[in-house]
Amino acid sequence: MIRMHNVSKVYANGTIALDHVNVHIRKGEFVFIVGASGAGKSTFIKMLLREELPTSGELQVNGHDVIHMAHEDVPYLRRGLGVIFQDYRLLPDKTVFENVAFAMQVIEAPRRLMQHSVNAVLDIVGLREKFRCFPSQLSGGEQQRVAIARAIVNNPSIVIADEPTGNLDPETSWDIMDIFQRINQSGTTIVMATHDKNIVDTMQRRVIAIENGHIVRDEQQGVYGYEA
Repeated sequence: MIRMHNVSKVYANGTIALDHVNVHIRKGEFVFIVGASGAGKSTFIKMLLREELPTSGELQVNGHDVIHMAHEDVPYLRRGLGVIFQDYRLLPDKTVFENVAFAMQVIEAPRRLMQHSVNAVLDIVGLREKFRCFPSQLSGGEQQRVAIARAIVNNPSIVIADEPTGNLDPETSWDIMDIFQRINQSGTTIVMATHDKNIVDTMQRRVIAIENGHIVRDEQQGVYGYEA
């Protein structure tokens, strides 16, 4: 699913974000990416989305050669990825239904399929009854649920989440993680960057720790490993 071989990223100012990183993430895995701010987690995530390109090395995501692929093929790479951010990134002038449906409009999905799929994912995240609400009428946890629904509505093979519980209280964070676990149980690969020690330690999934651009730990049933 995801393979990095000797991947390095050096920015124009000389900052080394990643240094000879080797990672293989298989289909159906649930992987936490952990490390201090500035360790290289964001660069790691952005490379999977092809928002950043490695300076050297090889990177494959979902069978795509991310480094050498043609610019016009990038949308096809991203269609296989569901992306969730800390700040939700919902469209404020669109309803819950419209925010989720937007992801299907982009790929020109048939209207009948859109209606069925949006309702199905709103059921998964528990927001079917709020389909007419606007983001401003929702709590932070509900907004993140909408963001998750939008990310999975096109049945991506990989979901990439960047600090998805960062703005949420502990109880709401666990509600969100329950949704991620259900998505993962359906066979979807999850890659999640997080600073949430409690979640990582409790769930005991694979943990990849990055420090100063290097992978210093890669453990099955791992722990956060840093002070909260």
